[in-house]
Amino acid sequence: MKFKSEFLNEINERGFIYQHIEIEGLDNLMSKNKISGYIGFDITSDSLHVGSLIQLMLLHWLDFYGHQSIALIGGGTTLIGDPSGKDQTRKILSKKEIDKNISNIERTFSSFINLKDNSFIINNYDWLSNLNYIDFLRDFGSRITLNKMLTFDSVKSRLDREQPLTILEFNYMLLQAYDFFYLNKNHNCALQMGGSDQWGNILSGVDLIRKINKKEAFGITSPLITNSDGSKMGKTTDGAIWLNKNKISSLDFFQFWRNVNDNDVSRFLYLFTKLPLYEIKKLSALKDQEINDAKQILAYEVTKIVRGKEDADEALDITKNIFNSNIVDKRLPNISQNISNIKNDTFTILDAIEKLKLVNSRSEIKRLIKSDGIKINDELYKNPNFSLKDYSSLNEIKITVGKKKIGILKII
Repeated sequence: MKFKSEFLNEINERGFIYQHIEIEGLDNLMSKNKISGYIGFDITSDSLHVGSLIQLMLLHWLDFYGHQSIALIGGGTTLIGDPSGKDQTRKILSKKEIDKNISNIERTFSSFINLKDNSFIINNYDWLSNLNYIDFLRDFGSRITLNKMLTFDSVKSRLDREQPLTILEFNYMLLQAYDFFYLNKNHNCALQMGGSDQWGNILSGVDLIRKINKKEAFGITSPLITNSDGSKMGKTTDGAIWLNKNKISSLDFFQFWRNVNDNDVSRFLYLFTKLPLYEIKKLSALKDQEINDAKQILAYEVTKIVRGKEDADEALDITKNIFNSNIVDKRLPNISQNISNIKNDTFTILDAIEKLKLVNSRSEIKRLIKSDGIKINDELYKNPNFSLKDYSSLNEIKITVGKKKIGILKII
């Protein structure tokens, strides 16, 4: 589908649009006027992780094309907890914990939107904390039906699994709908965006605006981003991939993207970089060993957006040195690096890793191989016979165990 709006064309071609409300009307509006749109972020930790990156990129593109991006920090709604996509009740944080988290997260948004000119951050605690519950029920409770809320996937999936959904969480949906209503009334915000698990909440907000404010409102959801193996994006065996530098080093952040599955590279280039579409098409055509070049570009571009060019340059430089140099790089305090020699007549993965002292036992090495935890020259090692003969013609190979253990094996 071709849109008149440059913003909608951009996010559509990059694969951001999953569901939408009245997108033709939104297209007409955006092609003639600058609009305001928002995305909400609940503050359950002191950093966002890469699971929030698709929403941050949506705000970026909205801002990039001259519209106003509003980053809504859920200082109020985080006190309750969003049931969307959750199997159980979320841990309730104190106001003090949430405020501390907010102070650590706010600077992240400046990497994606222009906070000095057009776009801004706002905290829904500012208005939700002043709500009178009786007045709220009188004015808005009759506008949202229980029948409709029970059809939303975020609620239905919990009830179908006979898992508890508290009144506290149920009210979250009312408050998020009110957020959209409030932003529409006070900031002329016409668009809410979010993940596909927010579809029901966005619909409720649109309904409130149309019934009470008598204005048009629109919604767009993005697809749930999973890895090609079905695992949740941003979650690894070592934990979440955080956006804040104090939670995970820029090198580890870079390596996460450098090591994504081959089948994810093209999609991630479209969603998580600012590279021109024609350039991504060329990179997406790379196959076999050449796809490593595309992975390195992906890692560099995402790190540059999130951590800045200086950190991206350094991570790229270190990554190249790990493989190309015999010298242990002193900038790698969190990565175990070992260099060792091995003869061709003892050429197995078990011997190699044992020699490099990357793992404590051979049984652990075998377990790691089965769970895709070992890479050779950045490719997953899958050989059930533990042979390394395919690499015997090389002078040296890089062996990676997990994310933080890297060995350079020199073959003699």
